[in-house]
Amino acid sequence: MKRRDFIALLGGAAASSVLGPLAARAQQGALPAVGFLRNTREDDLTRAMAAAVRAGLSEAGYAEGKNLTIEYRWGDGQRDRLPALVAELVSKPVGVIVANSVAALAAKTVTTTVPIVFVTGTDPVRDGLVTSFNRPGGNVTGVSFLSGQSAGKRLELLRRLVPGAITIAALIDPTTNEGKEERHDIETAAQAVGQQLLVFPVSSDREVDAAFQSMVEHGAGALLIGAGAFITSRQERLAALALRHRLPAARNLREFALAGGLMSYGTSITDAYRQAGIYAGRILKGEKPGDLPVLQSDKWELVLNLKTAKALGLDIPLELHAAADEVIE
Repeated sequence: MKRRDFIALLGGAAASSVLGPLAARAQQGALPAVGFLRNTREDDLTRAMAAAVRAGLSEAGYAEGKNLTIEYRWGDGQRDRLPALVAELVSKPVGVIVANSVAALAAKTVTTTVPIVFVTGTDPVRDGLVTSFNRPGGNVTGVSFLSGQSAGKRLELLRRLVPGAITIAALIDPTTNEGKEERHDIETAAQAVGQQLLVFPVSSDREVDAAFQSMVEHGAGALLIGAGAFITSRQERLAALALRHRLPAARNLREFALAGGLMSYGTSITDAYRQAGIYAGRILKGEKPGDLPVLQSDKWELVLNLKTAKALGLDIPLELHAAADEVIE
């Protein structure tokens, strides 16, 4: 927009002191903006999460490209990049940032004014994202799908699918609160039923390769795959490795079973991002994040991949087949 157009809009007022900020806003256009931020790389699953946010925004009356713009930022697994990415979004400016837990924590250290809507698989109060579920306070609220709480149930289901597994391995990311919580829950559940368990901490591709080699050498009969952004970004590879090594594998996300894993059981991460999109829309309309209670996702899904079961020579018990929310054939 030309400078004289600004002057005309301002009714001819002398605007030299505010012209710079107004020009910056004009370059942005009149549409409100949402920032979508993750510490991971962009892939099919994270694009599905972004699509879920757009679906939630649509429910709130916003459509990308029509009455809303969305700025996408990816940390590519490098946490030290996050503060700069947040600063970029703040300078745009965006009206709200939707982020996973690692990125949300980074955003919280950068801005106390731009609203932040997180999606996390752990307890956001314990992690320091909010002060309480009912009254988050400050500029942060979000959705928790509490993935770690289903770890014991996944172990139970995996034991029913593979009753002959004397030893079960577990891949856990020790760098995340989700991983720490999940390890505790799995070890407690295994001890309660006398299940022999081998836990492999992984936070790099090299550690993943070494873990699979070790679990095969130790005769593991099945595999539990933990939560967290790093593992999620590798879940297609993990499903392929599990099948190659003939290890029946289970995880919390439906997308793992879709990628070729034997089973998934947990709350829906895409539904959690949809809910986050709805919250982002409400905030754009003027509601304060500190007044919006943290939502807890309660949509639990059991998904079985019969194609993978057949490749592994497994018979799915009839009661589990009947209990499944989705069966992949």
